[in-house]
Order: sequence, then C-alpha cells, then structure tokens
Amino acid sequence: MNLRDLHYLVAVAELRHFGKAADACFISQPTLSAQIKKLENYLNVQLIERTPKKIIMTPAGKAIVEKAKVILQNVNDIKDIAHYASDPEAGTLRIGLIPTLAPYLLPHIIPLLKLRFPKLELLLYEEKTQSILKKLKEGRLDSVILALPVENEGLTEIALFNEKFFIAIPKNHRFSNKKALKIADLNDEKVLLLEEGHCLRQQALEICSNMNMQKNSDFSATSLETLRQMVASGAGITLLPELAANVQIANQDAIVIKHFVEPQPSRQIGMLWRKSCVLSELMGKIAVIIQKNIRL
Repeated sequence: MNLRDLHYLVAVAELRHFGKAADACFISQPTLSAQIKKLENYLNVQLIERTPKKIIMTPAGKAIVEKAKVILQNVNDIKDIAHYASDPEAGTLRIGLIPTLAPYLLPHIIPLLKLRFPKLELLLYEEKTQSILKKLKEGRLDSVILALPVENEGLTEIALFNEKFFIAIPKNHRFSNKKALKIADLNDEKVLLLEEGHCLRQQALEICSNMNMQKNSDFSATSLETLRQMVASGAGITLLPELAANVQIANQDAIVIKHFVEPQPSRQIGMLWRKSCVLSELMGKIAVIIQKNIRL
C-alpha cells in the first residue's frame, strides 16, 4: 500500500467513475483499475462494487476512503510546512469563491495580491458555497471567500466587508422614476432568481419573505449576468449585490439600478481557512488587504 494507491482510491470514490478518476490522476484506466485491485488484494477486502452502470463503495471502502483523505491531507501539510518554512510568501495558494462574488471581487484584489506577493501562485476556483466548503474541509482548497454565515467548525473565519443589495429593473419599469425602493415595493413583482444551490437565491428569498413576490417558476439562472440580461429583456426584476451592480455590461442602457431605503439589506462577505492550516499567517495578510481595499 502506498500514497499513490490511496490517491487513486479517493479519486474513484469522489468521481464514481474509473475513466474520470484515471483522467484526474493522469494515468490510463487499466492502470488505475489494476492498482485499485492490487490495493484490495493487499487489504484482503472489497473496496468497490463494480456494476455495468455505476460504482458503489462498500462499507469498508467508504471507511478507508475517509482515512485515506486524512492521510493525504497530512502529507500535503508536511509539504506545506517545509515549503512555508523556507519562504512563507511563495508557493501555491488555492482559493475558492462563490460565483456571485468571484467575477466582481477578483479584478479589485488580484493586482494587489500579485504586487504584494510576487512569488505566490494563486489558483482560483469558482463554485457554490457547499462545494467549496466541502473542499476546504477536505484540504483540496486552502481558503474560501463567500457570504456569511456558514457552518465554520474547525475553521478560522474573518469578516471582510458588507455588500449592499440593489434592485435591477427594466428601463421602462414603473419604478424607473423612484429614487429608492422599499422592500414592500416588491409586492406582486416578478422577481428573477438564481437556481437552487446558490446562497444568493436564499438571501433574496429571505429579503422578500414577507412580500407577495412572484417567483418565475419557468426560469432559474446559473449566473448574475444571465439574470441581468433577462431584466434587460423585460422578463422581470432581480436583486444584485453591490459589486455586481457596479459592473458595466452590454445592454446597460436597458437596465436601471435602484437602491433600497434605509436600512438597506446586505450580505457579509468573509474568508475562511482551516485552523490547522500552516498558511494561517499568510491568509491573515490576504484578508487585511481585502478589508483595506474593498470600500463599499
């Protein structure tokens, strides 16, 4: 048994497909299958049920995969400790961000981070909240930037900034001449939402929880830019976070951005990393840069 075989086993467990796992591990499928079989023979236990249509992990396989993840993470931590000791501000940093934040925040902070940490390689991953949190806890990401609150057991959490919500409406909407809107103004309005799994969808529903809001059941978007273009077409209105609301886009003249009267609804953006992470000091420095340079 070796670390390589554990890595193969974890890949199969996560992807539930030998071909995809082989591609992820940069080896051929026969080689991966042979190594998994070799591991099963060594342990004298079946780890995977192989069927024509799907892969099922056995109870022993599931338990061993969880132990393997811990072992592989500890190995990565050892490498990080050694590298961090030689140069704390160099190496690779894997950061996960939610899709409703990444395209609007990154242009503001990436130039600053590259200037401050010229030897640091940033790998950026854009996925939904639950996905990046899971990867953070499993050690596949070093930190995440997302909307708070989230379940943060075992994690260090730092608030970065508060982001107000705005309303995007079509140019000829009945609210076009209003300076600011009340949440109650959204009564009977057709509000366009992101698909299930986006935290912004739930935040929008919470803001409008007491309103007779008409959700468009025939339409759910995968991005804020799709929502914005749907508003431009006159399909409805939508809520936009402040950084996204300030971005110039095509069809900008077809949309009017309105703010709410006080108290304006908002969301808090924060950064999280594992308390055991050896890069904690570096994470703290990055958090301070974001706090000082994002003024909304």
